[in-house]
Amino acid sequence: MITHKHDIIIVGAGIAGLAAAFEAAQAGHDVAVISKVFPTRSHSIAAQGGTAAALGNMEPDSWEWHFYDTVKGSDFLGDQDAQALFCQEAIDTAYFLEHIGVPFSRTEDGRILQRCFGGHYSKFGQGPPVRRACLAADRIGQVMLHTLFGQCLRYKVNFYNEFIVTHLLIHDEGCCGVMAWELVGGETHIFHARLTLLATGGYARLFKVSTNSAINTGDGMGMVLRAGLPLEDMEFVQFHPTGLYPWGFLISEGVRGEGGYLINADGERFMKRYAPAKMELAPRDVVCRAIQSEIKAGRGIEGKPCVHLDITHLSEKTIKERLPQIREMAIKFAGIDPKKRPIPVAPTAHYSMGGIPVNVDCEVLADGKKTVMPGLFAAGECACVSIHGANRLGTNSTMECAVFGRRAGKHMAKLAKRTSFLPLPERQIKAGCEEIKALLNHPARTSVAEIRESLQESMTRNCGILREKRQLEQQLDFLRTLKRAYQKIGLKGLPSSYNLALQEAIELKHMLNLGEAIVRGALARTESRGAHCRTDFPKRDDKNWLKHTLIFMKEREYRLDYKPVIITKFQPEERRF
Repeated sequence: MITHKHDIIIVGAGIAGLAAAFEAAQAGHDVAVISKVFPTRSHSIAAQGGTAAALGNMEPDSWEWHFYDTVKGSDFLGDQDAQALFCQEAIDTAYFLEHIGVPFSRTEDGRILQRCFGGHYSKFGQGPPVRRACLAADRIGQVMLHTLFGQCLRYKVNFYNEFIVTHLLIHDEGCCGVMAWELVGGETHIFHARLTLLATGGYARLFKVSTNSAINTGDGMGMVLRAGLPLEDMEFVQFHPTGLYPWGFLISEGVRGEGGYLINADGERFMKRYAPAKMELAPRDVVCRAIQSEIKAGRGIEGKPCVHLDITHLSEKTIKERLPQIREMAIKFAGIDPKKRPIPVAPTAHYSMGGIPVNVDCEVLADGKKTVMPGLFAAGECACVSIHGANRLGTNSTMECAVFGRRAGKHMAKLAKRTSFLPLPERQIKAGCEEIKALLNHPARTSVAEIRESLQESMTRNCGILREKRQLEQQLDFLRTLKRAYQKIGLKGLPSSYNLALQEAIELKHMLNLGEAIVRGALARTESRGAHCRTDFPKRDDKNWLKHTLIFMKEREYRLDYKPVIITKFQPEERRF
């Protein structure tokens, strides 16, 4: 066992983790980032269409309009104090990104180029779509990630790549670091820290068809749940309307922002029946259910569960300059030149609105409400400051990672100066080592891959875009069966170094626990709101359900609790598009 000591440990090397590392290292602290993959392979690199900020470079815009759109897009489940702060700070953060070197696309006079995205409008939703998404062709995640990584190297951030964090080290006084398994060397490492930040991303790999990288298995959320801390609003899982059929690869909302049409088998722009005012630029939950409804009604393309995304009317120049990655993906995977033929698309699991409850300084809330867990922070998709509520607007996620990653880094930089190293919890470390040892020494009686595939297929079938009580109850029972099967997993005879089977086994344990958290929250919430659509309860119910779900796990038993939504300015109203 090897022990490392750093002022600040950050788990995850996506946009949120690197933004935090940059801010803390710039303030002079010894910062270390632990990542399952080399940082530039983090899932943030997959973001395509843009990052949201009301710069007003293309036409008048304001942070207040962005605030309203974020509130309404969240189906009024977001906390408005955090949403207002986010929309204001997004503007300064866009310029911060520009100044550290992010190569945004440019207008003719040199300003950051912006495009339309679903759910972003002018005049508090009463005006036309507004161009608010700051773009870099269709590679915004790549350029943000690479630029932040370069800045972290400049400020001497330590990187531990190809380590999987297995346990949080927590005792009564707070969090003092993490345990991790080095995939190359095949041994346990202890990372002792004054402060620890989780920036571990989402869990959309719980579903069969997903836009997410294979690494997005919800590890940070799973560790928090196992540590006895709560998760918030886990039932709200976003499906992106346009995944490349049948693989599920992301086809950016930027395609529709540039003027793409959604077409059914009859050649009809069907969004006119679901969102006549906003058409293809309605929020994602609305567009997703519209596509699903068309497929269910038999209007899928050639009888398949997909529709067409048509950009054949756009110029060759626009497609090549603003959507080059989308064009390349369509050609390579579907054999389609999108200038000549429309792209087949279908909904695909994409984003987790819920996560680890935090305050606006990214401190983890031990009770999910007000009590802070000393020494532990979370930012990015794994966290729930509740910007997104029940449904996230496109381009708000990359900006959330940057805004709150920076806030976390700055706050930790201040706290670290007056925070001591807590003693390591030797009993927890011993138990964690024994857990890993048991996996390595136990003979295999079942397959990790088979359990994972059964989990993904069943979650898609029973807890996907459309949900109802009977299917959710079936899924709960099936998850118990899968958890019993997990007890028969063993990796005896495999070498300790380069043991990806161990990584998959650890990830699967988190996935099973998170799956149950999602299903329990979805079963309890007897309404439809945002991405959570109950066919047996099709209406939103503000009287009973205008509240956040909290879920705790102790000794494999789950407990639900709730807390109120923070409303400061915009009262709930019916969403019309």
